[in-house]
Amino acid sequence: MLKFSQDNLPELDFKKAVKKPIPIKCVQIDDDFEVETMEGLMKGKKGDWLMIGITGEVYACDREIFEKTYIVKE
Repeated sequence: MLKFSQDNLPELDFKKAVKKPIPIKCVQIDDDFEVETMEGLMKGKKGDWLMIGITGEVYACDREIFEKTYIVKE
């Protein structure tokens, strides 16, 4: 079995990829919160986003990560 770590990546032919622009539903939450995800209970902080993915899965997204990776369309 292959095993990779951030500090020890082998010389592979990595390509560049861009995430597809697939719209999802999201709302910014103004309080600490918890959400039951497919992986278990996930906690969000004030200002984080509650997301609904393309197959209906719900999860929290950290505010800083959201701002780096999403554009809100009103």
